[in-house]
Amino acid sequence: MIDSVPSVDNLDFIMESDALDHTVMDQLQGYESLLAVAETVTLTEVNTVGAEVLEFISDFGKPTAPLPAAIVACVPKKVHIDGVGDADFAINPQEITDAIAAGLEEPIHPEPELEVPKQLISPSQLEELKLQRKPSFVSLSKDEHILKVFDKETGITQCRLSNGIPVNYKITKNEARVGVMRLIVGGGRATETFESKGAVVVGVRTLSEGGCVGNFSREQVELFCVNNLINCSLESTEEFICMEFRFTLRDNGMRAAFQLLHMVLEHSVWLEDAFDRAKQLYLSYYRSIPKSLERSTAHKLMLAMLNGDERFVEPTPESLQKLTPQIVKDAVMGQFASNNMEVSIVGDFTEDEIEACILDYLGTVRATSFNSEQYIAPITFRPFPSDMHFQQVHLKDTDERACAYIAGPAPNRWGFTVEGKDLFHAIKSSTPDDEQPNADKLVSLEKKDVNIRSHPLFFGITLGLLAEIINSRLFTTVRDSLGLTYDVSFELSLFDRLELGWYVISVTSTPSKVHRAVDACKSVLRGLHNNKIAQRELERAKRTLLMRHEAESKSNAYWLGLLAHLQAPSIAKKGISCIKDLTLLYDIATVEDIYLAYEHLKVDDSSLFACVGVAGAQASEDNSDDEPDVGHQGITPIGRGLSTMTRPTT
Repeated sequence: MIDSVPSVDNLDFIMESDALDHTVMDQLQGYESLLAVAETVTLTEVNTVGAEVLEFISDFGKPTAPLPAAIVACVPKKVHIDGVGDADFAINPQEITDAIAAGLEEPIHPEPELEVPKQLISPSQLEELKLQRKPSFVSLSKDEHILKVFDKETGITQCRLSNGIPVNYKITKNEARVGVMRLIVGGGRATETFESKGAVVVGVRTLSEGGCVGNFSREQVELFCVNNLINCSLESTEEFICMEFRFTLRDNGMRAAFQLLHMVLEHSVWLEDAFDRAKQLYLSYYRSIPKSLERSTAHKLMLAMLNGDERFVEPTPESLQKLTPQIVKDAVMGQFASNNMEVSIVGDFTEDEIEACILDYLGTVRATSFNSEQYIAPITFRPFPSDMHFQQVHLKDTDERACAYIAGPAPNRWGFTVEGKDLFHAIKSSTPDDEQPNADKLVSLEKKDVNIRSHPLFFGITLGLLAEIINSRLFTTVRDSLGLTYDVSFELSLFDRLELGWYVISVTSTPSKVHRAVDACKSVLRGLHNNKIAQRELERAKRTLLMRHEAESKSNAYWLGLLAHLQAPSIAKKGISCIKDLTLLYDIATVEDIYLAYEHLKVDDSSLFACVGVAGAQASEDNSDDEPDVGHQGITPIGRGLSTMTRPTT
């Protein structure tokens, strides 16, 4: 584990220790010293130090209290009042002082002692479950009786449980005695209906806010996680609901993580007050969007491009008001079916350890079925012509600044478009029959006979390389040569399950230059035919992505991403070859391949959407007529590695 600490982290630690005049020790020395000292620390000593550090608060108002240098209060200019809207927030120093003094006079009661559970499922309960459910591994396919598939090249094992849950795992020494696990449930926000807008995202947050499983309270579950060094997160995206665990393999930490996952799947508790907190969180978050130039600009772009589809933006107060605890519970738990899940685990464990946990805690989950034909409302890009292809946002602010977003449709990672087309058919028909891969090149690449244009990852690879090339051109042209931006970037959002994608160019500029910057970005985006991609540009893009892959492949979290969807029925094109052939596909990609992908990136006027945001002291008054009323607040579009929706921290 010590050897896996990045050099930059070691350097930061040494520099900080030197600046603070601390003794510098390596991780092993520090750990041994901590063990030696930890047992000698008493509760009295901790309380004494705490009282000294916090005496400026605890002794406030007493004659012996240290004189306050300042009391700083960060207060909003406006406050939202239901039925009234935004109103001025007024407070004076005396009110702040009185509030502090009043709070200190209130009696303090100790928190009730909680019994910290050592396990969430007792051995007797587990044995009973095993007798009832009879967990086992079953054949991966109907044709062959193969219980497990192990790929030597990648070290990935695929298996399937008798209750229908598919499992992928990889044993690695990248992070010593540490593991990560991810549950992926198909559906996400795309399954929200017109009547249940925001139900999935609020439901997931409700489950997270509640934190209870079975008969255990939120506090008990939190302490269980702390004691077992488990880090757990739950979030929703447009396509999936994901639950991720990071755990240690020391002291049965992995079994503890599997117990928690089992309890969430089988005995999750939905609380009314957790629902209220989740709803209030999204209400307040929605109201903060207009105060951000970047988010206000992005929301107009997203709603314009996706024809007002609220599944890709923050839920509005009107939508939130219609939700009930039962609606959000049904929206979330309706997706938690055993044949709609996939679990991937990566870590420093043994085959026996991981398979025992899989059988004991995943194999004993109740078998449930999911309707794979579940209706998902069509997703459409706004048709042309429309007055929303170019828009502006104006925000009154003390600082003058500007940003812009330019976006348009793209295929998804597997070559499907929003019109329902499979672009591999278009590629096949456009490629002459006598055009074959270079034989010499295939022999030199470990004799792998791979034709990139028929490989499932063709669009994932070529669009990734294209993004690097466009990014480089934008930076050198718009920023360095023309000096029109502080920063500019091109990012692709490639979905896996939904049959669409998009690209976004993000621009940070000044009010006087932002419109010219947008025009320059459009010129670069559309200029790949006149200014042909050079071989050196492609080679540079390949080096960048291959180096990134090599660096990130030392991370367990990165491997979780690679394992995702290997057995997902809704993503039939994802297979083990998509991992095995990754570096090879980068190597053999040609400029012609990049142009094949570029042809399906829509950059014409009828497909392009742009929104410019300008902030300044006079921006709102000077340009108020330019801003159409859109009605929703939205989000900043970001890369597909994350969600396109900015969420409150879970």
